[in-house]
Amino acid sequence: MHKQPEMTDKTRQTFVNVFCDLYSRKPIEKISIQEIAKQSGYNRSTFYQYFTDIYELLDYVEERILKSINEEMAGREFSTHTFQDALQCLENAEDIAILKALLGDYGSVHFIERLKREIPFERLIVDFPSDDALAPYIIEFYISTLISMFRLWIRNGKDLSSEELVGLIDSLFAKGITPYHIFGSVNPRRQ
Repeated sequence: MHKQPEMTDKTRQTFVNVFCDLYSRKPIEKISIQEIAKQSGYNRSTFYQYFTDIYELLDYVEERILKSINEEMAGREFSTHTFQDALQCLENAEDIAILKALLGDYGSVHFIERLKREIPFERLIVDFPSDDALAPYIIEFYISTLISMFRLWIRNGKDLSSEELVGLIDSLFAKGITPYHIFGSVNPRRQ
């Protein structure tokens, strides 16, 4: 007898959810298949019907989120507020819990590098001369800063609205930190 597709999708999603919850709290080396299966309400043999090991599960999760973000960005007409558009793409990604786990304290640098390579963030820099020798460095600075700010925002439970985060990032890129820092103390009157 064949399983219903809805059941297999539900089972796979349960494994993904439990894995992401665990991965957001501890390194992948400390996560066991037994632990995932037990918390999912299944046995290890059911896990092996979907994934050969934890790293294949991680790969599945990474592929899924990258595909989701790429589809979101491809289907969007970017405005003049391109970072805000990109932030909404990341925020609207299929499951923010997955992104939180992948970009969290125990997420791998490998995923962040894949994110930089596979997501067309360079589209966010309007009218940037790509033939400039400094271009790769400036693009790396820009993209790394955006991802780091997004990681912090997710880690802080989205304590700022997306508009506030975009405003802060725009201000930091335009003016630097000087308007926020005066004589060793943070300036409460953000200029």
